[in-house]
Amino acid sequence: MDRLETFDSDQIRIVNNAVFLAEELVSNHYKISGSEWLRQKYDIRTLADLTPHETVFGPFAQIIRYVGKRKDTSLGSSAYDFYKICLQDHSILSAMKSFSGLKLFPFILYIVTHELIHIVRFSKFLQSFEATASEKMMEETRVHQQTHEILNRVQVPGILTTLQFYARWHEAIEAFEG
Repeated sequence: MDRLETFDSDQIRIVNNAVFLAEELVSNHYKISGSEWLRQKYDIRTLADLTPHETVFGPFAQIIRYVGKRKDTSLGSSAYDFYKICLQDHSILSAMKSFSGLKLFPFILYIVTHELIHIVRFSKFLQSFEATASEKMMEETRVHQQTHEILNRVQVPGILTTLQFYARWHEAIEAFEG
């Protein structure tokens, strides 16, 4: 199999900056304090740090739920959900090549904001991680709407192009469902 394209060091810096802003925007939207974010057990990784089963083709990211457990306890009651946002560099970079105008910072900002909204919703029991296909599609629609609502207010160069890209994507999904 060919080696998949990964972010270079300059792109990783951009990804880190977008992640920082996405965390800030989502925490402000949901009124989550910094200490509460620490309790939202999650991590964000790029392709270079993913295992083969965490790599997918097509989506720009996926969330995988693991069961975490503190090292200093043997009790099952100390287990918690740990979410891993797996950024798919190859899919993101491919989309940027295919759709002129997409820029890395606003594109990653959208992707990470979207995935963080999912994690907040799972953590607050607003949506079950284990859902039917139709429930997942309805949840995707809700989360895209919330992502758009959050990002529509930020002044980031290229964000309008990214929002338009996702509007077209969402219209295609609606046409497929109809």
